[in-house]
Amino acid sequence: MTTIYNDPAEFTDEAVTGFVDLYSDRVKRVTGGVVRAKRPRQPKVAVLVGGGSGHYPAFAGLVGPGFADGSIIGNIFTSPSTAQAYSVGRAANSGAGVIYTYGNYAGDVMNFGIAGDRLKAEGIDARQVIVTDDVASAGAHEKEKRRGIAGDFVVFKVMGAAAERGMDIDEVERLGNHANELTFTIGLAFSGCTFPGADHPHFTVPEGKMGLGLGIHGEPGLEDVDWLPATELAETMVSRLLEERPEGSSGRVAPILNGLGSTKYEELFLLWGIVAKRLREHGLEIVGPEVGELVTSLDMGGVSLTLCWLDDELEPLWLDPADTPAFKRGSLSADEATADEVDAEVEEVERTPAVGSDVSREAAARAVAALEAMKATLHDSEDELGRIDEIAGDGDHGRGMVRGIDYATAAAREALDEGWGVAGVLGAAGDAWADNAGGTSGVLWGVALRSLGGALGNEDAVDGEAVGRGVESYVEAMQGLGKAELGDKTIIDAAIPFRDALLDGLGAGKPLAEAWSAAADVAVSKAEETSALRPQKGRARPLAERSVGHPDPGAVSFARCAAAVGETLAG
Repeated sequence: MTTIYNDPAEFTDEAVTGFVDLYSDRVKRVTGGVVRAKRPRQPKVAVLVGGGSGHYPAFAGLVGPGFADGSIIGNIFTSPSTAQAYSVGRAANSGAGVIYTYGNYAGDVMNFGIAGDRLKAEGIDARQVIVTDDVASAGAHEKEKRRGIAGDFVVFKVMGAAAERGMDIDEVERLGNHANELTFTIGLAFSGCTFPGADHPHFTVPEGKMGLGLGIHGEPGLEDVDWLPATELAETMVSRLLEERPEGSSGRVAPILNGLGSTKYEELFLLWGIVAKRLREHGLEIVGPEVGELVTSLDMGGVSLTLCWLDDELEPLWLDPADTPAFKRGSLSADEATADEVDAEVEEVERTPAVGSDVSREAAARAVAALEAMKATLHDSEDELGRIDEIAGDGDHGRGMVRGIDYATAAAREALDEGWGVAGVLGAAGDAWADNAGGTSGVLWGVALRSLGGALGNEDAVDGEAVGRGVESYVEAMQGLGKAELGDKTIIDAAIPFRDALLDGLGAGKPLAEAWSAAADVAVSKAEETSALRPQKGRARPLAERSVGHPDPGAVSFARCAAAVGETLAG
């Protein structure tokens, strides 16, 4: 149980405040996360780690010499926003470029990727290294679809050491990808985690069972297996990882036995003794083993075993010294220490005014009213959306949508009061949603609203034909970013039928309000029909069987938003 909190929505921010105060000699807070308190003496590649919070010491606890240069910190189990990732990237850059490295989750991939593109547009070399070590989440022939879990630690450490040695960005990127290719993890859950403010665990493990193939965002195991005594548990984990042994690999491995949050160190020590024996019995030489809590999931009971198959390149980097708030190895010489104070906060990017014509401002007022209607609907649906998302995800969809619409509505209202047209108002709403909600839904809704506004413009009157073009642009942007197709069990399964029905209605000469209302009914129906689908994208994909029989939360929230807007148009 997560017991110590005030407002659950402020839990992450308050925790970071305490962390930075405690380690003020090591880290500095910047918008979106933390960076090292001191800059390197010479320009070096900045290795930036991050993701949702709730995993300490990953990710902020790994910032320091020999490891990461900065950490982007999202809300609990939620991807940081593009703005957060961009801000930390700018603050950490010392002139040799930056590399974002993180686990393979859709929201992280989108937000970090867009942040990197923004940095590149400013002349800062920015790369991405995505970790895919979870053997339970996809087959060996689909490694690119695997999640990143405790293997994150190995990849981050290798990259941090390479950057500390002064290697250039091409080499640090190559070594990160190389480490990822040789790193594999299997995990088991004993009990679920509890979010701040929640009165029950995110999931439960049946009595006498273990959840094999857990995720680190509160996802349950992919299958429940009978409880195993420690000897059999160790053999199960070791055997599963040995199945993934790369062809031609050495017999030297870097193991991590990782506790997920509430598994006692004594239990880990007991299990390690058996794991180490099994590894040696298989003829393997253990190099620099780590046992403890390195990548957690709030208070989840569980354990994971990671093996990285070392070679002549990776081994010295794995063993290199590091000095961070949560992890220390060896000692760093004075020459390796950092020197100059980090510059002041990255300046906020000023908004470009988007004053509109009288008719566009009238449309902007209707757009704000529509956002207000969406806000009311999403607040009413928050708990239900969270419960749907718990089935095969991390349970944060309701909270994320509410946070997004709250910021979007406030930004839209402010832009309207400043005289902006409908494109400016919707663009401001989209940016605020993406920058503050984080996660996959945050970036999708943000890009989609900005695309809708861009299609409507700030000068012309908005009629049914213009709205139809805007919705086409909206769905195209959402689909282009998320790469989902019909049948993948995502928001697209409601959005595309909605678009098609709206365009058909408008093409038949129906008034906008009537055509929109009919299309919203289609979206609601199609969202419910996603219950029969197996997810092909996102965090729900590894838990596809659990998802069958339940609708996709993104499709449901989209349909309800469409219905709320329809009521506003009818009014």
